[in-house]
Order: sequence, then C-alpha cells, then structure tokens
Amino acid sequence: MSSEDREAQEDELLALASIYDGDEFRKAESVQGGETRIYLDLPQNFKIFVSGNSNECLQNSGFEYTICFLPPLVLNFELPPDYPSSSPPSFTLSGKWLSPTQLSALCKHLDNLWEEHRGSVVLFAWMQFLKEETLAYLNIVSPFELKIGSQKKVQRRTAQASPNTELDFGGAAGSDVDQEEIVDERAVQDVESLSNLIQEILDFDQAQQIKCFNSKLFLCNICFCEKLGSECMYFLECRHVYCKACLKDYFEIQIRDGQVQCLNCPEPKCSSVATPGQVKELVEAELFARYDRLLLQSTLDLMADVVYCPRPCCQLPVMQEPGCTMGICSSCNFAFCTLCRLTYHGVSPCKVTAEKLMDLRNEYLQADEPNKRLLEQRYGKRVIQKALEELESQEWLEKNSKNCPCCGTPIEKLDGCNKMTCTGCMQYFCWICMGSLSRANPYKHFNDPASPCFNRV
Repeated sequence: MSSEDREAQEDELLALASIYDGDEFRKAESVQGGETRIYLDLPQNFKIFVSGNSNECLQNSGFEYTICFLPPLVLNFELPPDYPSSSPPSFTLSGKWLSPTQLSALCKHLDNLWEEHRGSVVLFAWMQFLKEETLAYLNIVSPFELKIGSQKKVQRRTAQASPNTELDFGGAAGSDVDQEEIVDERAVQDVESLSNLIQEILDFDQAQQIKCFNSKLFLCNICFCEKLGSECMYFLECRHVYCKACLKDYFEIQIRDGQVQCLNCPEPKCSSVATPGQVKELVEAELFARYDRLLLQSTLDLMADVVYCPRPCCQLPVMQEPGCTMGICSSCNFAFCTLCRLTYHGVSPCKVTAEKLMDLRNEYLQADEPNKRLLEQRYGKRVIQKALEELESQEWLEKNSKNCPCCGTPIEKLDGCNKMTCTGCMQYFCWICMGSLSRANPYKHFNDPASPCFNRV
C-alpha cells in the first residue's frame, strides 16, 4: 500500500466519523473498512402496502400503513490496499424493504459513481446518493408495495457487467426485466418473510417516532412550561401533548374519585382517552390496580349478559346464558335468579319485598305496553295487581283518613263531633289538632278557653 493511498483512506474514515454519529457510521477494528447505515427521508403520509394476491398467506394482505420512517440501508465496505488510486471499495448493500432487483440497481449505480470518481475517495458520494436519491432513482412513490425476491429465480452474477451499463427500474415494484440477469451478488434483502418485514417496519417506525418526539420541545397547556418530549406524553387519537407531571396529577385525582372512564384529553371538547399503558406508566402500582379493577367493572356493567353474584362475600361476575334466568357463580357455586338476585326459584314469579313493591308499581305505571308485559312475566300479574291496589288504597287513606296519634291506625271521620275514638287502641283524640284526650273528661279539651279547639266540639 502506497503512503498516498494509506493517507487518503485514513483521512476519509476520519472525515466520515466526524460527519456521522455512531449509529450512522462505524469503523471496523480489524480491517480498513466499516459499516454505514443510511436513513432515508420519506415524504409526508408515505404509505406501504401488501397486495391481496401475494404469494404468502398474510393476515395483513390488502392493507395500507402510513409510516414516517423505513429501516436503514446498510452498506458494509472494505478498502483494498490500492484504494483509491486503482481499485474501488469492496461492499455489500443490504436492506429489508427493497427487493434484490432494486438493491442490484443501487449497487450498479455505486459502481458507476466509482468510475466517475476513479482515483479519488468515493464513500461520501455513495452515502449521499443512497440517502438523497434512492427513492427518485428507483422511482419509489407512495403507496409502495412490499415484496420479497424469490430466491429460486435469482442467479448471482458471475461476471462484471460493463461499467457504462445502467439498469432501468421504472416504478416502485421494479421493471419487467428478467431477474435472473440483474440480481447482484452484493445485494442482500435481509428479511425472512413478508409478515416479518411488515412487523419490522412498523416496529422501527414507532421506535423512530418516539425517538424524534423525545428530542423535541413541547408546551404543556396545563402548566404552560416548555419541556422535552421525553418528559411529556401525547394522546394517541388527537396527538395533544402534556407534560407527564401534570397528567400524573390529573390521572390520580380521577382514579381516586372513581372516574376511570373520564381520563380524557384535558383539551376542551376533545374526546381522546388515555390508554391503560399510558396510565400505568404515570401512576403508582396501587393506584393503577384500582384503575384496572374499576375499568373492568365498568366494562362488565355495560355488558347485558354479565351479572354479579349477589352474595356480599363474593360479588364475582357471572355470564348469563341467553333466555335463561339462572346464574351459577363459578367461585361459590351459588345458584340465583338473575332478575331478583335471590335464590333460584325456577318458573315461579320473583318474590317482591315491601320496598321493591313500591318501586315496582311506579315502574309499571310509567312503562309502555311491551315493558308492562315484561314486568308481568317477571313478577306475575297478581303481584302487579296487588301493588296497584295497595297504591290506590294508600292514596285514598292519605286523602280521607288521619292516623291515630297513639298507635297510628288510619281513622275515617264520617259525621258527629270532633272527639274521636281509635278502633285499634280505643284512645280518645281530637280530630282537629290530633291531640290525645283525657279518658275521664274528654270534652274538657273543647270547653277550655285556653285550648285551640275551644267551642269546636
């Protein structure tokens, strides 16, 4: 190796190390070479898709995904002793989302760039081309179809093509040129299957978006402080950003109050809701356990086929079979009626307590015809009729009778004087003021000038 070549190589590797960070450029330790990772800048709303007629049976076939980042192209290179004076760098180019045909086209163009720069260092020009011109060179536009090259049809090249030969790859899917003639042995599509490729792309895109978010500054509209994204959190649906400290206090207050369904975005009129994962990240384990329990309970309460075991010591949810009123708790094995929550009583009507009877008659009077029939089937028509009759009796007694001041028995006054005798306890009392009267001289109450009922016998 001449001193000029050695100096040029050392200067080039040192320059690349100063331009790119450790994630983009890494110098090899044992040989004169290294590895570069080229991250492409994608247009806004860039979409990828897998066609429904793909050879591989995929659950994701026929769906589009909008992404912001694609996994990097990886250029591994080794510098021969006579580089850059005579020989080009030896390299391999790998990528997960480009087909072997498209990678081969890029390899070919790198060869042409070397011919244009023969005698000079070329690695920076290669990296700039791959980063800035790959999409345009391969005519890749959105939506971009993901494909995997069929290894059965691929023949690695055995002879060096003419350096002046350019390969045309019109369209994102490549050209119709025979793959057996154009696949380069230096082109490596480093992916096992199409399903794995989709998952790797989506995972990488999410990781990069989080990385970008963490490095930016955001204004929290609660405390009005600017903070790094690493100290903030955004709601997935609306993308509104708040600092974690404010959201932590907000979540804790709502959970302690039992409002687990109200962990909405604090932005006015915004209906976005925090995910359980976001809540778990911010609040303590004990509080999250309460949130998780209440959230499950509120979800079960909305399910028509879920009832709770009526035993106070159990209270576990029980699935109700369609058309059946019997529930059996899987924990305590208690068989109960899902309507009245009492011990299962077969086809007999549900028993009604005195308190429930009052609620039942009000519910029956306010119900429409279909709901009235449902209540009659549930409790029995005789029970409903009894409740209505008791309601009518209660209303009549309130209008036409007064209760004895001693024992509370309803008393009706038909005619006669205002001195009344209770038919229950035989106590004398005044019909006007409802005061108890002396058994020895009950009319003294009406003859006493100091009495409010004087001369009103």
